[in-house]
Amino acid sequence: MKLRPTLLLMSSFLMLNGNVFAEDSRPPLPLHGIEGYGGIASTYSAYLTNTATEGNIFGLPSVGAGVLGTTEGRIMGFTTFTETIGDRLELGYGLDVLTLNDLPDLVTAGTGMNITDDEVYLHNFNARLALLKEGDFNQPWIPAVSIGAHYKYNDTIKNIDTDLNGTLTAIGIEDNDGIDYTVYVSKMINFLPRPLLLNFGVRNSEAAHIGLLGFTGEREFLFEGNAVLFVTDRFAVGGEYRQKPDNYDSIDGLIANEDDWWSVVAAYVVNDSLTVSGGYFNLGDVLDEEASNAFALKLKWEF
Repeated sequence: MKLRPTLLLMSSFLMLNGNVFAEDSRPPLPLHGIEGYGGIASTYSAYLTNTATEGNIFGLPSVGAGVLGTTEGRIMGFTTFTETIGDRLELGYGLDVLTLNDLPDLVTAGTGMNITDDEVYLHNFNARLALLKEGDFNQPWIPAVSIGAHYKYNDTIKNIDTDLNGTLTAIGIEDNDGIDYTVYVSKMINFLPRPLLLNFGVRNSEAAHIGLLGFTGEREFLFEGNAVLFVTDRFAVGGEYRQKPDNYDSIDGLIANEDDWWSVVAAYVVNDSLTVSGGYFNLGDVLDEEASNAFALKLKWEF
């Protein structure tokens, strides 16, 4: 199964602090997470993307896209866009597209029912407000703090549920849209031989597989975060962890329980507009696939 070409563009997912670079340099950082706002990959940061320069109301837009593929053959493509107003409000959009791979064939073989969709489309609309910037009030110990609201709309899952005669509803998938709320705290550690960025977040969500399987109606507080080490001013490595809710019933051989995600990632700043990144992702069980190890490659461009 193939994704549309426009969905196979790549987004970036590592972010660096601009203070690591010279004051007159504006590298394309922080980067985009897969849901379309500033962060690492599947986890994020309190820093906003491409804030406005002094005297301007709007920052320049940032765009990205990427592809992630599991060793079992499933592919997720994503495109992202952000626009920041001043240095306090970031608006973002992300489109995630997940191929169903062999799941429709397994459903037909096991139940006789047919899934007419080969891909699932998830739209993410994001707004984030920076409550504190790092070092506010001339206090270097103060971290960056942001809050966010993220409306998610799955335009495919209701069709799949209809094809399956309400099976997804029966296992606890109640809606095709929902809202995540996030709080993130970020701090750059500068007393080590190289700068280390720490990002910690709390998410309130009812999404199943970030919304790719719909929404259960059972909200939970979930923890996530990441750490990024700047090996050089232009190259960084990091790791991240994202807790998942797992609030639906599994179907043997077709839909497994939801697992937490973790990844090991790296990014390189090519120039003042372009960043290239990639990494290894352990996604656990994804629908009918067990131990779905995955690899991703992404690009992000700032205008």
